[in-house]
Amino acid sequence: MKIAIAADHGGFSLKADLVDMLQQAGHAVDDLGAHEYLANDDYPDYALLVGKAVQSGRAERGIVLCGSGIGACIAANKLKGIRAGVCHDTYSAHQGVEHDDMNVLCLGARIIGVEPAKEIVTAFVNARLNTGERYQRRLNKVLAIEREA
Repeated sequence: MKIAIAADHGGFSLKADLVDMLQQAGHAVDDLGAHEYLANDDYPDYALLVGKAVQSGRAERGIVLCGSGIGACIAANKLKGIRAGVCHDTYSAHQGVEHDDMNVLCLGARIIGVEPAKEIVTAFVNARLNTGERYQRRLNKVLAIEREA
């Protein structure tokens, strides 16, 4: 799978571990930064980079890391076609894809450690959308809201 990933200063240290884990699992990872620790960088810049990679099809899914995951999630969800969620457990990570077609995972590096983050990312990338009628109906309603907004 093609995965875009980025992090501000709050998620910088966790990103390297996740990039390595994803590459070892055979995924094509596009590391969009930060490529060095920048104490004054801002999460919206990285959420935008990942969101645009997913929008354009350069990546099938995206991961954005910041301190809590919340800011990155809010910023990513401003982009049309992006369905980002903060997940700090494996159930939410796979269920968000299976039921809601989540395409961007947001993680708070100050909230979870490396090993739980790896498990959450694995659950996210291995999940597939459930194409059952009820899930498609709900997704269509979400897409209608996006068109009207």
